[in-house]
Amino acid sequence: MQPVALTLGPLFFHWPAEKLKSFYFRIADEAPVQRVHVGEVVCGKRMPFSDPAWPDIIERLERGGKEVVLSTLAAPATTRERRAVQELCTDERLVEVNDITAIPARSGRAFVTGPFLNVYNEATARFLIRHGATTICPPVELSLATVSTIAAACPEADFEMFAFGRLPLALSGRCYHARLHGLHKDSCQFTCEKDPDGLVVDTLDDQAFLAINGVQTLSAQVHAVVDNADRLTGHGVRRLRLSPHDCDMVEVAKIYQPVAEGKSTPDEARFLLSCMNLPGILVDGYYRGEAGASRATAAE
Repeated sequence: MQPVALTLGPLFFHWPAEKLKSFYFRIADEAPVQRVHVGEVVCGKRMPFSDPAWPDIIERLERGGKEVVLSTLAAPATTRERRAVQELCTDERLVEVNDITAIPARSGRAFVTGPFLNVYNEATARFLIRHGATTICPPVELSLATVSTIAAACPEADFEMFAFGRLPLALSGRCYHARLHGLHKDSCQFTCEKDPDGLVVDTLDDQAFLAINGVQTLSAQVHAVVDNADRLTGHGVRRLRLSPHDCDMVEVAKIYQPVAEGKSTPDEARFLLSCMNLPGILVDGYYRGEAGASRATAAE
């Protein structure tokens, strides 16, 4: 049996620099993940706060034996942000491309595609592979069956399923956090920092519906793909991506590890995840080709 590799994806939320260091230093020392993404993906305005912390974090992660991937902005909007993406794309490390405009700066060198790129068919996947994509993380709404079809046509690339965390659903030109606090986007005062896992939006019936994170919309629920390693690899999935949240991510990785290695059952892992202090209930509907908010259940 071929084990499934675990990846820690990029952080979507705005955390203080000291919290970033504490979090990633522990990941470096204790988390059973092979690859770790670092860098700002959601909002370029946050970069001056987090950028000074990344060199120390990268050094510690690589010293801990992790492969570091430099994640780029998913919606660069200014000249400064586009320049930052281009500069990251020249790095010798693996880079995650989250916006198609980064391809020319990276083309010909290996890169990862993030779930923000619209990879919905084999032709798009092959186009990205021709330009250097070695790992493809498809959009979160794609089912295992759909990913399997695309992966079968592109065996030269690793396919990575978004397997844990609030689902990244959309990005906007407006900042929801700023509007909520009566502020303009340009003078947001970085109010998103007050909500380390995003802020839940309820329906008129008081049901958790979505979560906001600055300019980003996420699911209120926690997507949790837990499946047998043989089933995943049989469908062309070689990696699972865990999205960082303000919970014990080392413990989350330790729950996923034995399942990814075929040493534990999905039901056991699902139960352990349900016992954790997570920001929402466990769902996995998209993975099964159903409504995304469908509660996580045993795979058929």
